[in-house]
Amino acid sequence: MEWLSEGANSWQLTAATLVGLMSIPGLVVLYGGVMQKRWSVNSMMMAFVAFAIVLILWVLVGFKMAFGDPIHIFGATSGFFGNMWGKPGSILNSHSLLEQAHIGELPEEEFLFPMSTLAYFQIVFAAITPILMLGSVLGRFNFKAWIPFVALWTLLIYTVNAFLIWGGGFFAQQGAVDYSGGYVIHLAAGVSGFVAAAVIGPRLQRDREVDAPNNLAMVAVGAGLLWMGWNGFNGGDWYSAGEVASASVLNTNLCTAVAFLVWVALDYATGRKPSLIGSVNGMIVGLVAITPGAGFVNGWGAIIIGVIAAALVYFALNYLSRTAPFRNVDDTLGVVYTHGFAGVAGGLLTGIFANKLMAGEHEGLISGGGLHLLWVQAYTAAWVIAFSAVGTFVLLKIVGLFVSLRMSEADMETGDIAVHGHEVYPSDVPSLGYPDGIKAGTAPGSTAPAPGTA
Repeated sequence: MEWLSEGANSWQLTAATLVGLMSIPGLVVLYGGVMQKRWSVNSMMMAFVAFAIVLILWVLVGFKMAFGDPIHIFGATSGFFGNMWGKPGSILNSHSLLEQAHIGELPEEEFLFPMSTLAYFQIVFAAITPILMLGSVLGRFNFKAWIPFVALWTLLIYTVNAFLIWGGGFFAQQGAVDYSGGYVIHLAAGVSGFVAAAVIGPRLQRDREVDAPNNLAMVAVGAGLLWMGWNGFNGGDWYSAGEVASASVLNTNLCTAVAFLVWVALDYATGRKPSLIGSVNGMIVGLVAITPGAGFVNGWGAIIIGVIAAALVYFALNYLSRTAPFRNVDDTLGVVYTHGFAGVAGGLLTGIFANKLMAGEHEGLISGGGLHLLWVQAYTAAWVIAFSAVGTFVLLKIVGLFVSLRMSEADMETGDIAVHGHEVYPSDVPSLGYPDGIKAGTAPGSTAPAPGTA
């Protein structure tokens, strides 16, 4: 295979694995730690099941829908409907797995690795999106409804946005740029999560009043995995282990460090104590905001994006959240702010700070490109917001016809034990599902400790 570069292939697989670690275990342990004790297991289970669902659907039909040849909707061969969505199909046969990677009708000279590598890299991007969205609805979304909703949302919302912006679709043809998912992943997740939270309704009042994390160490571990995993997120999206990947990784860490410190500074400036939870929000804002332009801006641009995005989202989370309609929606982890607001801010700021000397020769306002890129970024963001919001609302209503979207009040009062049969820190025998009189760590049929538990 003359086209195969083992170095490029190795980096792409490594980058994909780093992104996978952001979900499993990154967001799993972050969610498991940031929620109250009785919601820890449920939060982790919902993340795990979403990852598994997306992975299977992706290889069966999803990859081709996002990166395959276009469907000519209504017979259109050009324009929006001629370049909106890809034809569904699997990539499981030998030829598909081993052939040179390519995206739809785009030239394949840039890809020096097989289709299976590209598919896996895009799987972990697709999988993290509903897991991010999950942060908005933790503590009340029915587990049985979450499963079909994730499947439908991935196939009918995510793949459309991905094709339009990444797969050579209409917005890509107009010049829109989204280096690694500020729009396709974060903006879509923030908007969809907010709509889902509004449709499903709020958590129990006591969960909202006493919203105390059960394990801050788990939160810190999850946040650290997100930060380091983002090196694969942005470092892998030029599909080459070259100088652009290096610049993207450095820009990612630079913007994130700046946003983190700006958040701490704003806490002090507003008379607050710099908390771990708040600082992690600042970190996430930096990671999200640099994502649309990681390879398109230089280091100065990355710093400025970190400052602006952190200040914007800090204001939104602490002050805008008190106004309608935001105060009326219980977005559990504030995903609409840290991912939605940060994603659109990063996309628009890319239209300002994109530097033609970096990847792809995209010119933002500052480097002399005028308002064109900023305008394209703006109407692309408008599409993602509108389509994700309406699509999520419709899908939830459809799923709700067959299974309740919201847990029963009784299950919400009990939490993990009611839904999954156990809790994260077992405190009594019934929580482990053991029969009366048998203690945890006791061998069945005996009163003696099980091996290794004495």
